[in-house]
Amino acid sequence: NTQLTAPPPPPDAEIFPSPASVPPNTQVRIDGSTSMVMINQNLKQGFERQFPGVQVETAANGTNNGIQAVLNGEVDIAGVSRSLTPQEEKQGLKALPIASDQIAIVVGVNNPYQGGLTDSQVYGIFTGQITNWSEVGGPNATIQVINRPAVSGTHQAFQEMILQGRTFGTTPNITTLPRDETTGMLRQLGEDGIGYATFTQVVNQQTVRTVPVEGVQPGSVSYPYQRQLYYVYKQPATPAVQAILGYATSPEGQQVIFREN
Repeated sequence: NTQLTAPPPPPDAEIFPSPASVPPNTQVRIDGSTSMVMINQNLKQGFERQFPGVQVETAANGTNNGIQAVLNGEVDIAGVSRSLTPQEEKQGLKALPIASDQIAIVVGVNNPYQGGLTDSQVYGIFTGQITNWSEVGGPNATIQVINRPAVSGTHQAFQEMILQGRTFGTTPNITTLPRDETTGMLRQLGEDGIGYATFTQVVNQQTVRTVPVEGVQPGSVSYPYQRQLYYVYKQPATPAVQAILGYATSPEGQQVIFREN
């Protein structure tokens, strides 16, 4: 019933063997999705501990920026929260599935609304068709929707999975954050706000409450909003990329990545 599981590799995925040793001056730079901050941190700690002298640098500038940084040769790997486009694949990029994660709908812990939402209510709220809590059985108050910026992989996954590709609403009650950071979003929720984040980012947060969707809380295997997380690299993979991805997909690496944060 854990929120993160390693998916089976697709038939065309490259398989990297788990490295027996890694040269001590090896450097790996990772950027990408904010959804993968904890996974990247866990991977960095495990890899550096296993192979003394290696250095892993991590950043989280969003899925699109991470992909661009890989193409520009500025970083080695991008953690991304969507599949690659055909255009990106044509440029020599390859995506290795690392985990599956869930998108949680969140409200502030002091929000008087205690109910759950249906899939169509979530759709209505984030497209601007439902703007008052009373429309979903709550108090008579405007729903303040806190949206993530379009560069966010979580924004893109939400749009694809929950809004079926349609755009987010532009009603006055919907605010789009200038930067993709979960902490900023959580701060703005207050008593009447609603937002979304990956379940791993909010599972241990004391300031928010996750809202059940179709009667199911995130963390459950039957939760409706699940998506794949990947590590993207440029082919051919460098020895450093092969080493860290081999470690990340090994049983030991998977244990490190998915340990409770």
